[in-house]
Amino acid sequence: MTSSPRLLFLLPLFTALLCAGSLAAFSQAQSGVPVKQNAAAPAAAQSDNPRRTPVVRVVEEAGPAVVSIVSARPAAQTPFAMDQLQRFLGLPDGQQSQKQATTRSLGSGVIIDGAKGYVLTNAHVISGAAQITARLHDGREFQASLVGADPDIDLAVLRLELPKGPRPTLPQARMGDSSELMIGEPVIAIGNPFGLSHTVTTGVISAVNRSVRTKQTFIAGLIQTDAAINPGNSGGPLLNILGQVVGINAAVYSKGEGLGFAIPINNARRVLEELIATGRVAHIWLGLLGENMGQDQAAYFGLDRLGGMVVTDVLPKTPAEAAGIKPGDALLGIGDYTVQDKSQFLALLLNYSRGDTIRVKLRRGRAPFEVTLTPQVLDRQASLALLGWRWGFTPTGAAASGLPVAGVIVGEVRANGPGARLGLKPGDVVLQVGSSRTASEADLLGAFYRYQMHTTLILSVQRGGQTYNVRMKI
Repeated sequence: MTSSPRLLFLLPLFTALLCAGSLAAFSQAQSGVPVKQNAAAPAAAQSDNPRRTPVVRVVEEAGPAVVSIVSARPAAQTPFAMDQLQRFLGLPDGQQSQKQATTRSLGSGVIIDGAKGYVLTNAHVISGAAQITARLHDGREFQASLVGADPDIDLAVLRLELPKGPRPTLPQARMGDSSELMIGEPVIAIGNPFGLSHTVTTGVISAVNRSVRTKQTFIAGLIQTDAAINPGNSGGPLLNILGQVVGINAAVYSKGEGLGFAIPINNARRVLEELIATGRVAHIWLGLLGENMGQDQAAYFGLDRLGGMVVTDVLPKTPAEAAGIKPGDALLGIGDYTVQDKSQFLALLLNYSRGDTIRVKLRRGRAPFEVTLTPQVLDRQASLALLGWRWGFTPTGAAASGLPVAGVIVGEVRANGPGARLGLKPGDVVLQVGSSRTASEADLLGAFYRYQMHTTLILSVQRGGQTYNVRMKI
């Protein structure tokens, strides 16, 4: 190996400095002067250190409770189905490599109960995962099981699989109150962006009660922040300056910088008990259906803007009927929110739960009026009944097995209903509705809640080993 002339020139100087340092230390020892050590400062001095800002203290306290989540899922459940991936790569069926059989995605989470090992994260972080691994800041790794998830609210609860015997001590984050957030107050985001574990970013609360439309759903009541939130931050905590969790980071607006969104922790706490107890959130409804407002309809109601929805159906023995709402009324607001369309109407209902009271703003003709009602819980039986009435078919309750992608078997098909007009038959397997995969009955009912007001839907249906994408008119 040839040495650099510059390096050869510096070596004597480097050696001389080392020797000088050693001689100085020896001289100090001989004279009784103590040698300075790089020991940590006393606790009192550390607390007075101006570099230990409130942000540093928040990270020191809450950082250990943040986990990196690695989700392994079959490639067929990723945005590129395996057969599409094979064709894209020019591979014949069955010749994909082992590396393509499973994909991994990264996300974040926060431990909300250290004693029981509960972790709160986004539903989309672990959607379709066959195996979930959580890595703590101190390097410990645990397998995690899914306790419950709701893709409409985009929240999920995991439980770390702790070893038997003496239970390990786990950190736990403190919960805050997102109703007390102030515009402009500082916040800290901790997460796993692009696989860079426990990355810290800071910013302020830019706005509250924001609504965001994604390809899959519409989410209302979000916190907006300019703290950097990138892919992999999803599911991590948004913390106030007291170190309390005030939100769960959920999304970033890809078309602009400084636009991140988090689910308020109060919304999360509202559904946590249901997720832990039953694995799902029982959605609520008012007992009405509607369509988006048209320009002519807006003029009829005397509105100066296009927005809201027109009530088309009011079902009997429902809160809407009891409150006096009628088909033809214009529904313009819920609580303090303005309703833009039917998708936002359903998203706004997700901010409420059983027992809540809801103020609904309407117009009948050009006369405004307001009603207050208590929503009904849309449980499994009610959902199945509505599914059969609205879409014209019901599932058998069993998921189909032995398929490349799991689906729900069609049971009864109502004569002259939308399903019958489409040509559905008992034994057909529904693989997907709209953008929602239907691997179980719960998935199908979730898709029904999401698309209950749609008048046309694209279904992916399997019959006799063949898969068809068909349009169902309702």
